[in-house]
Parts: sequence; C-alpha cells; structure tokens
Amino acid sequence: MIYINVVLTVKDSGDVAEIQNLLSEQGRLSRQEPGCLRFEVYHSQTDPRVFLLNEHWSDQAAIDAHSKATAYTTIYQPKVLPRVDRVPHPSDLVG
Repeated sequence: MIYINVVLTVKDSGDVAEIQNLLSEQGRLSRQEPGCLRFEVYHSQTDPRVFLLNEHWSDQAAIDAHSKATAYTTIYQPKVLPRVDRVPHPSDLVG
C-alpha cells in the first residue's frame, strides 16, 4: 500500500470556498477509482486556506491511473493546482 499526504495552501483566500467544493468532488470521484483505498479531504481549523489530502493507494499502478483519471484531469490539475501551493508527503505508516 502507498500512503500520500498532500498539504494544499490556497493562494487567494477568496478562492477557499470554491477550492473546498472542487476538492470535495475530486475526492468523491477518486474514491471510485480502482486501487483507491482511501481518499479524504480535510480542511484546517486553524488556517482556512489549508487543506490536507490523505490518500491510500493499493500500488503505484493505481496512482499512475489516477493521474490520468477524470478527477485529476478535469478538476485537480486544471482548477485546483494553479490556485494552491502544494507540498506532497509520500509517507510510511507508523504503528
């Protein structure tokens, strides 16, 4: 299993509500993809511009397919990424 946490910081605070809606839809679609075991979107309680994506994928092939799927190509890449700073954290599960 592959774990990925991604911290997204919205560049313009006026975009927060729209980014939240886009990420919600992206999460819904991503959870339907083969190999997606978990795709959760969190919104920070301390900084309204910050979102956290928590993704669990079965293997690298599932991640590769995700990057070509509808959620990524029609929502995340064109509508979210240009409006956020993104810091990915591929992670190991501890405990």
